[in-house]
Amino acid sequence: MESSHGLLMLGLFAMICSIAFASDPSPLQDFCVADSNGPVLVNGLSCKDSKMVEAQDFFFSGLHIAGNTSNAVGSRVTAVNVAEIPGLNTLGISLARVDYAPWGINPPHTHPRATEILTVLEGTLEVGFVTSNPENRLIKKVVYKGDVFVFPIGLVHFQRNIGYGNAVAIAALSSQNPGVITVANAVFGSNPDISPDILAKAFQVDKNVVLGVQSKF
Repeated sequence: MESSHGLLMLGLFAMICSIAFASDPSPLQDFCVADSNGPVLVNGLSCKDSKMVEAQDFFFSGLHIAGNTSNAVGSRVTAVNVAEIPGLNTLGISLARVDYAPWGINPPHTHPRATEILTVLEGTLEVGFVTSNPENRLIKKVVYKGDVFVFPIGLVHFQRNIGYGNAVAIAALSSQNPGVITVANAVFGSNPDISPDILAKAFQVDKNVVLGVQSKF
């Protein structure tokens, strides 16, 4: 009986710990405005002297400005994370505006440190994410103005504008610095290149196909 009780308590403790560490650590003070010139290297950024903190440290202007989508994929992400707002340091949140040209895409990518919740402001988007191995199941949906869709932390996801006009979305993320890994860039545009032999075997294609794709990145 005592053994069962002990296992239950251990299980509850593990569950509490997993919830506690599911996102950025909770702050232990009112704020910790990032000091980009701080000499201390920590998991995040060191704190600016609180007596030197100003309103500007918590402010960003420009999210109303449309991003330039004249690129190969037809989209532009305007990130608002701790690099733009030092006051986000230790608070575990960030934001991004995503602009899409007609039929533009935000290519398959992941955020290694954050769950994303996307709200459509204008247009119609096809959105989706892929579950992890071995299922690799695609979960997708068409979303419209005012709709909200969630991309779980770490999973490959994408958006595509399926309308004939521009589209805009706002994404909130559960990290001050969520990171982004664009799948195609990481696989075919690494520096130095991943060996074409490895990629040819991984994708089950001819090596020349891999070399052709790598040349585009």
